[in-house]
Amino acid sequence: MPVDPATAVYNLLQSDPNIIAAAVIKGKEIIYTTDNWDISGDVDRVVSSWMGQNAQFIMVSGVKYSMLQMESERLVAISLKGEGSICAAKDDEHKLICYLQPDGDARGAIMDVQRTVGVMSTQGPYLDSSAQMGQKTSQMDGAPSTGYTSSASASPSVDPQLKGEIQSFLDWIKDSEGLAGYINYYLQQNNTQIISELSKIYNELRQIFGV
Repeated sequence: MPVDPATAVYNLLQSDPNIIAAAVIKGKEIIYTTDNWDISGDVDRVVSSWMGQNAQFIMVSGVKYSMLQMESERLVAISLKGEGSICAAKDDEHKLICYLQPDGDARGAIMDVQRTVGVMSTQGPYLDSSAQMGQKTSQMDGAPSTGYTSSASASPSVDPQLKGEIQSFLDWIKDSEGLAGYINYYLQQNNTQIISELSKIYNELRQIFGV
């Protein structure tokens, strides 16, 4: 039996005290929110950014949160200025958006948030019905791309969507609250795991470009 939104959110906040506010959404309509959080003016933009899957940040209550993770079923974003973080999860029925205080770990909390979305569902265990949405489609007929270049092409060409993603990546690198902001944030946090992974990526990039 599904749990009502108010009870589900209450249980979530009890299980992780760092989650101090939450809102449950159907479509783009808030059906429940904690008394200490009003994001009614931000819901449309947040949901649109989430659906678009390419936003580099979201704005909630006037605070800019940079993306750590954005997938069809979950979202994690942090304020690089230390103003807390956002984690959200969804299924076919509900979206649950939560605010964590600065000491909270959004990457750890996201699992609890996803479970909470699941207990509200009337459709049983969550199945990502959009799993096929990630398939690239042919520019000619809308059919799923096989990854092979048409024999009619004189030479292989770069997928425009891929070029767009690379351009977005370049813009993110240039943004002071993009890649540089993340690196500075984790250096200040002295996060040894992240710093170690960044070092590996740095060495791999140098090998790719021969520098």
